[in-house]
Formats: sequence, C-alpha cells, structure tokens
Amino acid sequence: MPFSNMFVLRNRSCFRAPDHVIDEVKSVTQHLEISKSGNVYTIKTVSPNQTREIQFELGKEFDAQTLTGAKPSVVVLEGNRLIQTVKGEREITIVREFNGNELRVTTTSGPVVAVRTYTRQ
Repeated sequence: MPFSNMFVLRNRSCFRAPDHVIDEVKSVTQHLEISKSGNVYTIKTVSPNQTREIQFELGKEFDAQTLTGAKPSVVVLEGNRLIQTVKGEREITIVREFNGNELRVTTTSGPVVAVRTYTRQ
C-alpha cells in the first residue's frame, strides 16, 4: 500500500445525521496527508479552520483527539484498509480504504455513517 501521499477531498455524504451536521460536513474542504516513517504512521487532516494530526503504530493504543477530548484509539491494517476504532461513550469506526488513486473514508458511529472520497494528488 503506498504511503507518503496527499489526497484531496472530492465527494462526501452523511447518512442518518441531523441536517445541521450534514450542512457542516458539506461546507468543509480538506485534504489528507498520509505518511509512514519506520513503524510510525502519520495522518494529517488539513482544512481551512484547523489542522489535525494523529500518529500511531499499528495495533498499539494511542489517544486520538476528538470533538469531546482525547479518546483511546487503535488502528489496524487489513489488506488495503487502515481501520481505526475510537473508544468512548459511543464507539467510532473509521475505515480508510485505498483503491488506486482513490481513498474512501467511512466513519460510523451508531446509526450515523459518513463517507468521504479523496483523490490522490
């Protein structure tokens, strides 16, 4: 799986979320920068209002910053997918699936599913 790439947001959808959440998600433009150095992966999400970055080693718990603070998180690699599980009041699963020049990010929390599609730069 290729790392050290930049991906630009191309498309997004949000299912079963309140309208104000959907509007907020649709209004944000962003890109992702993904890199790997040794065993450490870095995913940087850059948008006009903020930049967020996570660093992790596969299978090792780390604290991921969420809207409600730091939450225990683990990322595993399954084929062409990086799967992140975030623990908290409600578990969140983030699947980053790499297919050629496309990155599809599916975030699931309870009944809410958001999908973002990125294109490699």
